[in-house]
Amino acid sequence: MTSENPLPAPVVAVIGGGPAGLMAAEVLAQGGARVGVYDAMPSLGRKFLMAGKGGMNITHAEPFDVFLTRYGTRRADIEPLLLDFPPDALREWIHGLGIDTFVGTSNRVFPADMKAAPLLRAWLHRLRESGVHFHVRHRWCGWNDSGALRFATPDGEYTVNADAVVLALGGGSWPQLGSDGAWVPLLAQRDIPVAPLRPANCGFDVEWSPYFREHFVGEPLKSVAAAVGDSRKQGECVITEHGIEGGLIYAHSAALRNEIERTGHATLHLDLLPDWPLQRVQIEVSHPRGSRSLSSHLQSRLGLKGVKANLLREILNAEQMHDPVLLANTIKDLPLRLISARPLSEAISTAGGITFAALDEKMMLKNLPGVFCAGEMLDWEAPTGGYLLSACFASGFAAGKGVLDWLRQSG
Repeated sequence: MTSENPLPAPVVAVIGGGPAGLMAAEVLAQGGARVGVYDAMPSLGRKFLMAGKGGMNITHAEPFDVFLTRYGTRRADIEPLLLDFPPDALREWIHGLGIDTFVGTSNRVFPADMKAAPLLRAWLHRLRESGVHFHVRHRWCGWNDSGALRFATPDGEYTVNADAVVLALGGGSWPQLGSDGAWVPLLAQRDIPVAPLRPANCGFDVEWSPYFREHFVGEPLKSVAAAVGDSRKQGECVITEHGIEGGLIYAHSAALRNEIERTGHATLHLDLLPDWPLQRVQIEVSHPRGSRSLSSHLQSRLGLKGVKANLLREILNAEQMHDPVLLANTIKDLPLRLISARPLSEAISTAGGITFAALDEKMMLKNLPGVFCAGEMLDWEAPTGGYLLSACFASGFAAGKGVLDWLRQSG
């Protein structure tokens, strides 16, 4: 009697070694696939590591129904992914790597040591132990005529035949770390709908006066509120040579960018004293100042000095600064004209990408059976605060499951 040899495990190529690609690789390896991860850079997870330099904000602990609202017009597309791999599941997954987490005062979730590198090292070790093979310095160049994947390597072109493919190539921000959007024309050639890549979580250009630019670049604007339309948030940002950026600006970046695209500019409304009611500001501004200068008066009565005081002078001329009603109203609602978003290469993340209409419910491209997509190369965006990483992990998880389901169904 002879026993039949079992069929070899399917080969799956994961292209892109960021959080979405690595999560897909983990799901696939656990499902019994032979997995190769290919990345153009000399090492994996470079943008992930860079994002963790100021403290790795992995997800957010706010109520899940509030969490879902952070995905704006793409909530309906992202929600099913997060329902299958929610923030609590992401935290448990991190704990499984031997990394503790904690919830900060703003409900942001961090690894206990605030660092990305130990998490990534533990993860890559577990992936290697599960049989995942990593191929760095392999830049994907599309497909050849026989359908094999093409890669440019230091040793020349390399081709791979795979039973399924997961594309997790990132967006177009931070190209020096690998997310350069070079995949867009490769998919356009295959008639895959791709929305134009645009900056998200980005800074904006402001036409500062020479004096303001010379004296206040790099200065933080702390304890301010910013409003765009009906959305108002409190926090801080920073003055740059070109304009303004920082967490408070990123929170409004989608609305500001869209308005600039529609009309050629946008107005950000800054409240320089968000904890003071307008009436109190009006009383203090109108208080007799005697022989004191207006600058001294604003500092002593309102605590306004430095960058905040000079922001007022960017908006109001000398005569207007001495109009107490106009001055008080401007302190509480300073209209800052933004003329353009900073370039995509400077943005933290990307809007645009492969449209969800191009995918089926398993994250597979309808026009390319066997090719699945995940991460930031899809057409969605979210503010910083753990929302970007949460959706990247969840989409990688969904793509990995989708590949396994498709392989089972296709025999």
